[in-house]
Amino acid sequence: MTEYEKEAFLLLQFWQLKMQKKPSLTNRLAKGIQNRINNVIPEKVHHAITVTIEKMVKAVLFGAKYTTTERLAEESSLLLRESYIKQQVTFYQKTASVEGAIIGTGGILLGLAELPILIGIKMKLLFNIAALYGFDVKNYKERLYILYIFQLTYSSQQRRNEIYELLRNWESYSLMLPESADEFDWRTFQQEYRDYIDLAKLAQLIPVIGAAVGAIANYHLIAQLGETAMNCYRMRILTPKKIEGTAPLW
Repeated sequence: MTEYEKEAFLLLQFWQLKMQKKPSLTNRLAKGIQNRINNVIPEKVHHAITVTIEKMVKAVLFGAKYTTTERLAEESSLLLRESYIKQQVTFYQKTASVEGAIIGTGGILLGLAELPILIGIKMKLLFNIAALYGFDVKNYKERLYILYIFQLTYSSQQRRNEIYELLRNWESYSLMLPESADEFDWRTFQQEYRDYIDLAKLAQLIPVIGAAVGAIANYHLIAQLGETAMNCYRMRILTPKKIEGTAPLW
């Protein structure tokens, strides 16, 4: 195996340890507060938000496949693939940062309008990453894998533990996947995502500092998505290889 693959495998192991951490006291307190807030919100509002996000994500999830980047040749090295992927992450970080700065100058109304734009940017990046790793995004199960990566990135630590286990055992879990995206748990998806980004994006709605906060928040949110996606695909590519000379961390 190449030195780059060994290095990537080591980074993957550190990331896996992070994904398996138990929720800290701060995580549990924050999640408890969010749950209480969600319990106060009327069910009609929850339903409306769930339907809205479901439709937005489905539109991107089942439409982006037609505009994704071309897949590299099968013999392409991991180094080459990840070089292109890192360029993509940087490009989308800059795009999201500019978008966040513009939205941040407009207050609450533009802040609400940002949600579908930002989801679209994130989903397009995930499609490109999948294609550059050599996975066929026209495949229904690969699109669901993308959806789980998205959820893994923007969830509470408790939920993250659960999703990580699904992705770690993807080959067996994918055999039990629903035949239709309509059977996906959209309620949990939208609630976890909304709860997660609320803290990162709340200050974006404040006049004067909103533009700076929006730019920085979006930049880091895309970076986090890129890191998660790379390690999720490394888990499928590198783990079966059992790279010689690289001892496991556990």
